[in-house]
Amino acid sequence: MAPSASGRVRVGINLENMENNKEMRTWLNDFNLTHPLVIAGPCSAETEEQVLKIAHELKNSDVSIFRAGIWKPRTRPGGFEGVGEIGLKWLVKAKKETGLLMGTEVATAAHCKLALEYDIDVLWVGARTTANPFAVQEIADTLAGTDKIVLIKNPVNPDMALWLGGVERLHAAGIKKLGVIHRGFSTYEKTKYRNIPEWQIAIDLQNKFPDLPLIIDPSHITGNREMILEVTQEALNLNYDGMIIETHTDPDNAWSDAAQQVTPDALKQIFKDLRVRKQDDESDEYTQKMKKLRANIDVLDTNLLDLLGKRMKVADEIGQVKKDANVAVLQNTRWNEILGKMILEGEKRGLTEEFVLRMFKAIHQESIGHQEKIVNV
Repeated sequence: MAPSASGRVRVGINLENMENNKEMRTWLNDFNLTHPLVIAGPCSAETEEQVLKIAHELKNSDVSIFRAGIWKPRTRPGGFEGVGEIGLKWLVKAKKETGLLMGTEVATAAHCKLALEYDIDVLWVGARTTANPFAVQEIADTLAGTDKIVLIKNPVNPDMALWLGGVERLHAAGIKKLGVIHRGFSTYEKTKYRNIPEWQIAIDLQNKFPDLPLIIDPSHITGNREMILEVTQEALNLNYDGMIIETHTDPDNAWSDAAQQVTPDALKQIFKDLRVRKQDDESDEYTQKMKKLRANIDVLDTNLLDLLGKRMKVADEIGQVKKDANVAVLQNTRWNEILGKMILEGEKRGLTEEFVLRMFKAIHQESIGHQEKIVNV
């Protein structure tokens, strides 16, 4: 054990205290919604008039929580970094006029203190902040014991342990109303997404902590308003609990993230187009069909592993040949030939280029690992 900066002694956090902890879900159930939770509003609060106009247009819709960025972390200095404290006054007025709960992102202890002072209902920790455990701990210390809803976005890099670490720090601070926001992960690769979803990371977190509310942020995943519906629907198909969507009355002229914001009317149309699936169906016909199909999937998955195992044995043989000939493990020309061929073959089988690339890069990395073990002996 070691003392914190605030003088308190911290002990190790027991993850089991979070597993099957239905207390974390109570705040979501309190909304008594017949649809997934919706958080919506502008990326940034720009003016009092803008905040109030958007809030009033969202008042009579499926939106339960109005969001607006008050402090905006910028990659480089000189950009718009938010209006600051005055924006909190606008949120207070918007709540008074519309009855909507108010939410904003906090990145420092000072932000938290101001948000609490203005009685903001929902606070969330942004992706850049989640990546900094020291900053998250300061936020947890400042919010200790609060009855506010506190959400934590995934870190910018695909690291579930870091994401969970943020949740654990908040949970250990006695914050009961917790949830997570999946906003995608940064990558140097060019894809159709602004931040790649890496769905499996969120699914793994959901499986481990089924009572931790999971909210999709399609605005930051896509960076493109035309893809909001597609990504939100995919999340709902995976049983996400809600969505946070950036909404602006004049998105093209927004002061930040213009391309990913939708109008209130477009948001309402998205609500109409979304399909909320049942988690399961206990009818005999459904059960029998799913049992048969899942058994088929199990067989195919086993076959896939068997084939991959055989492929790695061939990779081992290649590694031995390279060792005997004193040849480097990585052969870029051969690798590029395989990749190009597999992308074309994948298309014939209905597989996206993105999926084929990710799958074969993983296979290639494993093959290199096998060969390096042999070459380096």
